[in-house]
Amino acid sequence: MKKYFFSYIIYTIIFLSFSCSSGKKIESGDSMVTIENRAAEKHIDVLIDGKLFTSYQWPDSVMKPVLYPIINASGTEITRGYPLHPRAGERADHPHHVGMWLNYGNVNGLDFWGNSFDIPEETRNKTGGWIRHVKFGEMQGGKNNGKLETFSSWQDPTGKEVLSEKTEFYFIADGNTRIIDRITTLTATGGDVNFKDTKEGMFAIRVARGLELPSTEEVVLTDASGNPTTVKKMSNEGVTGNYISSEGIKGDSVWGTKARWMDLYGYIGDEKVSLVIGDHPNNPGYPTYWHARGYGLFSANPFGAFDFTKGKESMNFSIGNGKSATFRYRVIISSNEHFTEDRINDLVNDFSKKY
Repeated sequence: MKKYFFSYIIYTIIFLSFSCSSGKKIESGDSMVTIENRAAEKHIDVLIDGKLFTSYQWPDSVMKPVLYPIINASGTEITRGYPLHPRAGERADHPHHVGMWLNYGNVNGLDFWGNSFDIPEETRNKTGGWIRHVKFGEMQGGKNNGKLETFSSWQDPTGKEVLSEKTEFYFIADGNTRIIDRITTLTATGGDVNFKDTKEGMFAIRVARGLELPSTEEVVLTDASGNPTTVKKMSNEGVTGNYISSEGIKGDSVWGTKARWMDLYGYIGDEKVSLVIGDHPNNPGYPTYWHARGYGLFSANPFGAFDFTKGKESMNFSIGNGKSATFRYRVIISSNEHFTEDRINDLVNDFSKKY
């Protein structure tokens, strides 16, 4: 009897060892992505291993759906808090710069980019565009990956739809790297739609103070409607950001240049952080121009050629009635490291092949 008992034990150990080696197993580096539906509170939360990564929000105070906040693997928020949750010491300019978003400053004469409740009501009621969340599609969590499908409506001040939007967000955990892929398809539903050439667009993030570039001057900026905004001189303590593009251009000089990707790197507190936006070869205007500013606006804009080239070139993009255009962007966020060029190229090339 004892002989058979020991034979059973040995057989069990061998069987389990074989099963573990031949079957699919969860590695120690794997993470669980969870999508929590909190639509009654006007947000959907994305958690990685139980910790908030980002939240898809459509608050009444913001005229578009946004991802806010965005938090890296170590728990550091890389987005600016203002205007939803202002933090001491950060800039309080451009209230339409909220988290991460996609819109444009001149769509059939409507300003979807700069519209906010800080704009005079008379102007909002004439030219202000509003992107309204409509419904959700697929919500799916899983090991290292999650997906959220959303549907929105780009409307004029009377509520008439100009564009319908379908967006697929993919949330990816890759060790200590966090990735957001955004695939947005815009369909013209109210006649032909023209994206008139302007620098005010298109896919953007407003970053935390530590990732801004140091500045010694007061800056006056002008939006698509010609309204000046003064960005006041502030202390540069803890302000450490710098840009580098796939073409090797650095600092404020990246503004208005074309590149496959852009890396904004620096420190938030004592932590090294890299924030990369990658363009996609199938996007209109690839490689994109960059509306990347030292004061914390980090934006890819394929259609701003006239402003970026000082009038030498222009690009007025159109979507015919009933037709669609798709825009694909990848955001890559580090924790406690600055990405190497090879690492960025690998992740952006992966993105190019994936969609």
